Amino acid sequence: MEFRDAVALVTAPGQPLELERVTADVNGSAVEMNVFKNAPGSLRDALGRHRDNEAVFLVYEDERWTFRTVMEHVDALAAQLVEEYGVGKGDRVAIGMRNYPEWVLSFAAIVSIGAISVSLNAWWTEGEIDYALEDSGAKVLIADRERVERSRSACERLRIRTIGVRGATGAGVDAWAPPSGTPMPAVDVAPDDDATILYTSGTTGRPKGAVSTHRAVVQSLTAFGCRGAVEAVRNAAKAEATGDDASAAPANPPAFILIVPLFHVTGCVPVMLSCFVNGLKLVVMYKWDPSRALQLIERERVTNFVGVPTQSWDLLEAPDFATYDTSSLVSIGGGGAPAPPELVKRVETNFKGRPNIGYGMTETNAYGPGNSGDDYVSHPSSTGRWVPMLELEVRDPERRPVPVGETGEIWFKGPHLIRGYWNKPEATAETIVDGWLRSGDLGRVDEDGFVYVMDRVKDMVIRAGENVYCAEVEAAIYEHPAVYEAAVFGVPHERLGEEVAAVVLPRPGTQLTAEELTTHLRDRIASFTIPTRIAFADEQLPRNPAGKMLKRELRGLFADA
Repeated sequence: MEFRDAVALVTAPGQPLELERVTADVNGSAVEMNVFKNAPGSLRDALGRHRDNEAVFLVYEDERWTFRTVMEHVDALAAQLVEEYGVGKGDRVAIGMRNYPEWVLSFAAIVSIGAISVSLNAWWTEGEIDYALEDSGAKVLIADRERVERSRSACERLRIRTIGVRGATGAGVDAWAPPSGTPMPAVDVAPDDDATILYTSGTTGRPKGAVSTHRAVVQSLTAFGCRGAVEAVRNAAKAEATGDDASAAPANPPAFILIVPLFHVTGCVPVMLSCFVNGLKLVVMYKWDPSRALQLIERERVTNFVGVPTQSWDLLEAPDFATYDTSSLVSIGGGGAPAPPELVKRVETNFKGRPNIGYGMTETNAYGPGNSGDDYVSHPSSTGRWVPMLELEVRDPERRPVPVGETGEIWFKGPHLIRGYWNKPEATAETIVDGWLRSGDLGRVDEDGFVYVMDRVKDMVIRAGENVYCAEVEAAIYEHPAVYEAAVFGVPHERLGEEVAAVVLPRPGTQLTAEELTTHLRDRIASFTIPTRIAFADEQLPRNPAGKMLKRELRGLFADA
């Protein structure tokens, strides 16, 4: 079945995922957009769907939390925040911790009482935490030991009440002790109420607090579900056409493994919240470790692996990969950065499950075009297609749509977008224009609707007037069998303006020279795109918590050129 036909079937009038056209207010402008008619009105409504479910929701080390137990703790914490800490609608409550069950409980309690959950990056320094707490105007901080220690001076200065989890103590820190048996407070939470502030990665300066409403997060979650329904319809049609048994029950119930931080949009929305609202098991990792992930995949019969492409690569490269049973995996992939086609091929070859990728941002609540299965294998350099709750255009510098196949900046529109940046009206106006969000990414869309992300607008290298798309060069580099990681970027050049540079981490036990890599690239990419400056690393390339390469740090290797 064609993708567009499956979308039309799933979103047709009368269907649970029916789409309708509405007019909404976006920063004072009336904007038409498509919404899922039957989506829950708020996260409070969505999260309460499974409060009586006795199935296991959270698995953390040897802890196993059922949905019922989780909701009992959520209710109690929500009541405590309202009654003891005076938290009301619109107040900001910050969460500062690694991936613990208490992160999930805190988030659910905060948004269920109409307060705004502020996600603090667990990697932040004391000064960065100080900035976010003051910028957001947080009233309460819920944090683990390390974040409690890093935030004490800020909380004392800003008079922020603190709740410490997992034994976190200190002067002015209250121990985590929600009053058991306390019911959820009665609060009216509306779709357009603010729900979350997720700080962007801040690779170019101070991070910005991206603000999403309940409607935005819920519509994004529904879109992920819609995409899954579309693929289910297509797979059923394929099975019928080939004579396979489409009615056979899956070998294992759906179970996700959380391998990215909860403070990042991928960990929070498509992974944690998708499991929460759909009644699925979530296996929580405190931090990324490929060998530990393989153990958990085997032990918990994990079906969905969602992370950045480098984590799929790490899994495949783990020395003990072949000793673990990964046959339960149905889907392996994620998003956050382009995946080289060589990785798509390796996933398809080495797993029983199929590769997938999604293209989203903090500003889109992670939802965007997605690619999986047969489509991804046949279009390995594409991030795929989208369901029409999202509208997408590729535009030129004058903001005019470009013809099919031409490259320009990708723009998004839909109810899943952030409403803006906290306390930053100028940044909001620059990013959201007439209801459309500028992605900052260069890309194109082919005649079949497949999206290809070429590069960040600011990262594209212009060498003697020729555009060089770093993702394409990186994809060619990854085809060399000795390459483990690679990053491509531009460095200043007196005559050319910029020249192409690359930093490569070879696989353990292999040798690679610049001359060998250049020879490898000559038959694969245009000569002007081949890096003329090549450096080799002896440790993993630097990344931010979202898994994206920190190319500005790598540029320092060529600073004295």
